[in-house]
Amino acid sequence: MKAKENKSLFLEQFGDTPQLRVLDFLIDNHFFDFPLTEIARESNVSYNSLKVFFPNFIKVGIVYKTRRIGKSDYYKFNLKNPFVKNLIKLDWSLTKRNILPEAEQESAEQIYA
Repeated sequence: MKAKENKSLFLEQFGDTPQLRVLDFLIDNHFFDFPLTEIARESNVSYNSLKVFFPNFIKVGIVYKTRRIGKSDYYKFNLKNPFVKNLIKLDWSLTKRNILPEAEQESAEQIYA
């Protein structure tokens, strides 16, 4: 596995575990579906590790199977799941806070004024 040079804000904030790397990849690519091999490769997680926890992601509704091509099942982030919606909002919030720290400070000051 190659080490990711620039960690996302999500991983910097919450840690760098295989599950969080997969969630980070899926958050960034939530409009698309992927086979498990590509999810593993793009999130820098071993396929065997992914096979251990991915069934739970399916079970709790974080991802769902969209189609089958050949021998590969494709999965997509479940945008209807409230947990997934909140993860995406959280990721956007971290991004905005990092990009616009002054604006965030000003809006916080207005709220508490």
